[in-house]
Amino acid sequence: MAFRYYTATTLDGYLADDHDSLDWLLSQPQEEGGAMNYDDFFAGVGAAVMGRTTYEWIVEHEVAEGKPWPYEIPSFVFSHRALTPVADSITALEGAPRDHRDRLLAAAADRDVWVVGGGDLAAQFAESGMLDDMIIAIAPVTLGSGRPLFPRPYDLELRDFARNGAFLCARYSPIGSRTRSASA
Repeated sequence: MAFRYYTATTLDGYLADDHDSLDWLLSQPQEEGGAMNYDDFFAGVGAAVMGRTTYEWIVEHEVAEGKPWPYEIPSFVFSHRALTPVADSITALEGAPRDHRDRLLAAAADRDVWVVGGGDLAAQFAESGMLDDMIIAIAPVTLGSGRPLFPRPYDLELRDFARNGAFLCARYSPIGSRTRSASA
């Protein structure tokens, strides 16, 4: 069991543009069954966690179009505001990830916990010592601004990399928070 941040980013480190669009992602070629692919990753996932913005994006772009909530596994949404779940498998949570560690692990039932996003929530998991690895598909696109992949200074260790279609796929282990020097 591990806490894994699995996501895609632009070359300049954004998950979505300033309007929360993922058009940049959906236009990139990818090999089904290729390196670090979603299906292989998801086969080991027992629970999903996400921030409110990610949850709202899924609701707006999937559920509102008549599709069911995409995850049958327990899904947890971290939010500071009241939330109306769109499926029975969704639970709203408040507070820091470490406050819910045991609950998340129990829900995953000896499988991995997927930190779906966003970047700020993934950083909170890392700061709580609850991020075992980051699997990042890097697209050959730049946006210049948007929702950052990981909005904290942090050291990472590259563990593996491969190509999947247009994407450079990389697996990193979080090492620790990076402090900024006074002269920087």
